[in-house]
Amino acid sequence: ARDMVAEGLIDRNEAVRRVPAGQLDQLLHPIIDPSVRAVPLCVGLPASPGAASGVAVFDPDSAEVRNAAGDAVILVRDETTPEDFHGIVAARAVLTARGGMTSHAAVVARGMGKCAIVGCKDIEVDLEHRRFSVDGTQICEGDWLTLDGATGRVFAGNLATIPSEVVRVTSGAITAASSPVYQSYSELLGWADEVRSLKVRANADTPRDARIARAFGAEGIGLCRTEHMFFEGDRITSMREMIVARDELGRRRALAKLLPMQRGDFEGIFEAMNGLPVTIRLLDPPLHEFLPHGGEEGKLLARTLNVPRSELHRIVESLRESNPMLGHRGCRLGITFPEITEMQGRAIFEAAVRAMRRGIDVRPEIMIPLVSTVAEFDHQRAILEEAAQQVMGVMGENVDYLIGTMIELPRAALTADEIARSAQFFSFGTNDLTQTTYGLSRDDAGRFLPAYIESGIFGDDPFQVLDARGVGRLIRIAVEEGRRVRPDLKLGICGEHGGEPRSVALCHQMGLDYVSCSPFRVPIARLAAAHAALDAK
Repeated sequence: ARDMVAEGLIDRNEAVRRVPAGQLDQLLHPIIDPSVRAVPLCVGLPASPGAASGVAVFDPDSAEVRNAAGDAVILVRDETTPEDFHGIVAARAVLTARGGMTSHAAVVARGMGKCAIVGCKDIEVDLEHRRFSVDGTQICEGDWLTLDGATGRVFAGNLATIPSEVVRVTSGAITAASSPVYQSYSELLGWADEVRSLKVRANADTPRDARIARAFGAEGIGLCRTEHMFFEGDRITSMREMIVARDELGRRRALAKLLPMQRGDFEGIFEAMNGLPVTIRLLDPPLHEFLPHGGEEGKLLARTLNVPRSELHRIVESLRESNPMLGHRGCRLGITFPEITEMQGRAIFEAAVRAMRRGIDVRPEIMIPLVSTVAEFDHQRAILEEAAQQVMGVMGENVDYLIGTMIELPRAALTADEIARSAQFFSFGTNDLTQTTYGLSRDDAGRFLPAYIESGIFGDDPFQVLDARGVGRLIRIAVEEGRRVRPDLKLGICGEHGGEPRSVALCHQMGLDYVSCSPFRVPIARLAAAHAALDAK
């Protein structure tokens, strides 16, 4: 298309139209060398594209240790939880037996640009003996695997892969001048940016993620998940100390240790996104996800915190929930334990002032998760505003900020007019909104959704392609009702649908201001937004 523009055969808009947005995925990730001939062991859901080879490991600590020793590793789990975060960071790729396209492993791996295959139901993971089996073949810890995240195929052995030239340029490994592929890619996206009206942000949880996102053209951060910060280094110990504390004083003591850590992360993200908005979501997952569930890690934690093992076991058991997705999480945590919201608010505002003093243009947007009533929102907003007054009063600087909410429950969408009287922005959390609208668990639906699609019951996996008729209707209601009350209400989505071309087109049609997606999907969203604008003319 670029060559045809140079020859005067087509104009730039036509060139943009002719390149399918999904094709950019091939330029952004490694692929298995096309000359390789191999038979896959099994096939799962292609949760995050790319190709990677490494030795199989079966727990996050082993992944971290072997990676530090210079080994390439593939983390294999039944399914992952936030407790596995450091193992995903260390691994080249992730393979799970359970989970769907928006499961924990899928979302985290996509955010990092790592290959992931989930819901590979044919494999039987044996954690005790550190191996998995499929159709009579056993893969033990230390055996080589190669994953093709674009197709969901899993291969035994170390197959040759070809790196992404675009990523090598954006990471500084080679220059743009030495890469004709990058030059074509960059020019095409430049043309796309000229015609699109929908902004594209990125979901990024660390300063490193933010820098990658900006290199791919992100126009801000639409979702910074603060919980992932707690799993780095020894922070998890302080987080666990807060959870097992017997009273508010004990919780505040632990939170005081976490505050400077969060503040440092936020300051780094503000620096990476200088001049662009950064939407930070307050703590969302249920607290039990941060605790070990027995074993050696449980013993170590009991010793570290000087808590009897029986007492730690009692606390862990007391936090278990029958349905944690609809349980004690999101704003419900901040209402029950307001000191958590207070700490996070102070960390954000202190980071903003410190960054501003260094000449950085900070634009924080604080997002309150899982709101179903305006009363919940107002409760949390009051804590944040008080924290802002205290921090800015002491530090002698004023920072402009917004406080908004994530619309991820049907009731929130249906009462958007009430919430918009207090909230300055809505971000539609389409992963959870799809779950709660359909009554589907995104972690378990991967077991039967392929059969639904194959038999024609569903046209698409609703966790991959935004459902226009049901979920989309709820979003339209929220958009219309919210803007009727607050005409300048900022609107976006921050679910994984933000990087899927058809979903991006729907967001354009509904009048949203931006979409937010994993950093490696930002170029796809930029091109899809241009297609939507051109199609609307």
